[in-house]
Amino acid sequence: MARRDGQQFDCATWLHRAQQLPKEEFKRDVEKHLTGKETEPWEILYFKVYKSQLAVVEQALETAALMLGTGKSRGYCLEMICADFLAGASLEPGAEDMLFLALARLITVLPVAQRLQLLEMARTSLEPVQTEAAAVKA
Repeated sequence: MARRDGQQFDCATWLHRAQQLPKEEFKRDVEKHLTGKETEPWEILYFKVYKSQLAVVEQALETAALMLGTGKSRGYCLEMICADFLAGASLEPGAEDMLFLALARLITVLPVAQRLQLLEMARTSLEPVQTEAAAVKA
């Protein structure tokens, strides 16, 4: 930062932040200052995958990346795969909430044309519900 900011670099402020903030929070502050983007706290996951499983895992991540857009991280793709699994496999009450949150996040990355197409599909699927509701009121 000091090289980039040159004479405008405020050494005392950043030194004070480094002393006062937890390490991860300070790293996020530095990244935000350098990139202008807010970052979310993150963790690195480590787990063993057998060679016989690797092809399936890679194919699932690649397919998710194609569906979500190639600019999405593997972590985001894994999150969507997991949300999809939980929404389809969970018998617990509240699974719909998880699916809704995953869908809401997915919609934000769709191009406008696909958002509009999805909106039209939702309207079409709600027509029978609206007709039934109107019949019950009458």
